[in-house]
Amino acid sequence: MQSSFYKLVDQLTEGLQGEEVLLCSVAGERSDFVRLNGAKVRQAGSVEQGTLSIELVQGARHVSASYVLSGDGEQDFVRGGEVLGALREQLPFLPEDPHLMFNREVESTETRGHGELPETADAIRQVVDVGQGLDVVGIWASGEIMSGFANSLGQRNWFSAENFHFDWSVYQGGDKATKCGYAGTAWSGDELRRRMDRARVEVQALARKPKTVERGEYRVYLSPTALSEITDLMSWDGFGMKAQKSKVSPLMKAVDGDVRFDPRVSLSDNPSSGRSPGFDAKGFVKPPSVTLIDSGVYKDSLVSARSAAEFGVATTGANAGESPTCLEMAGGGLAEADVLKELGTGLWINNLWYLNYSDRPACKMTGMTRFATLWVEGGEVVAPVNVMRFDDSVFRILGEGLVDLTAEPQLMLSAMTYGKRDMGSSCLPGALVDGFCLTL
Repeated sequence: MQSSFYKLVDQLTEGLQGEEVLLCSVAGERSDFVRLNGAKVRQAGSVEQGTLSIELVQGARHVSASYVLSGDGEQDFVRGGEVLGALREQLPFLPEDPHLMFNREVESTETRGHGELPETADAIRQVVDVGQGLDVVGIWASGEIMSGFANSLGQRNWFSAENFHFDWSVYQGGDKATKCGYAGTAWSGDELRRRMDRARVEVQALARKPKTVERGEYRVYLSPTALSEITDLMSWDGFGMKAQKSKVSPLMKAVDGDVRFDPRVSLSDNPSSGRSPGFDAKGFVKPPSVTLIDSGVYKDSLVSARSAAEFGVATTGANAGESPTCLEMAGGGLAEADVLKELGTGLWINNLWYLNYSDRPACKMTGMTRFATLWVEGGEVVAPVNVMRFDDSVFRILGEGLVDLTAEPQLMLSAMTYGKRDMGSSCLPGALVDGFCLTL
């Protein structure tokens, strides 16, 4: 796809008129997908696709469109010429954009990530084998994902990665299930078995008589998956320059220095991990890493090209929403094997769901516990807990309420496959928290 993409851009560039500038991006994949239910294969298939996005710029005016590539070079060129012509007709009728900004310096890059992926059939056979006796429901996706940028100024950027994710649940009965995930670039049957064995233990615990806890404050363990729901919501306008300048960021108190997180909390957006492209749709090359929170103190923000033009600062190559694509949090001092012992009496929360802000300026969130929330006494699992709502501030959860973070962060690749496989990821520890507020 890389060579055909570059060739297509070269051909379209030859048709430019006057001082027109062409910006092109491509997103593609070669992926296998398998859906399972009852630990049996219900649907399997492969997808090879690519979508080309074209932006035509003339002066301070610009307009864009996209179309699906056929894989036939001549047909794709003809279609691209038609799209380019339609964009050219629209340009004179558009207003000038005062915040238009694209990279006028040629910064070409190439990143190829090679994974140790199993044959899909082999991996699914292992899943079915280790899932015997369990109601395993989930989706497997694996293969190569690709992204490219090219412009009429001669810049060429390419990114590809080979990875897999298996996103599944083990259903116990009624409204009880445990949610699981395994993702990465190097497959391990032993790791799959370890995670499925853990799910087996959790689903056995879910068969016990459920406990309803009273509203109040509890000592809880938030798994990396549960913590990712919190950081995902934090990323909604939290780290972006635009939201901060317009004072709508839920992290404004931290940005302004009025609030600090626990010194053990450090967050960064790390494109150098090789899990997502190190360039944006305007041709800007991202820094290897952007430190968002450093030892509890808010540090840097994510800046898109538009925000850079509007506010006169340097861009970090952030996407239009200025959200992290490779969010990472440093681990703490809590060994995973010691979590139950250190939790003592409280709740093990495997997942949080349906999060939203209840008090945005205070970065206060509300949401639901759902899969595999367990009541623990004396370091031993006693019973599943019926669904509860929490309402608490991230400033407190990752501030004065934080007891410790697990030592080994867990890699989680986005399981979103709507339209195409998503390139987002996070690598987070679990968090032991005191005073977690359950409201009903």
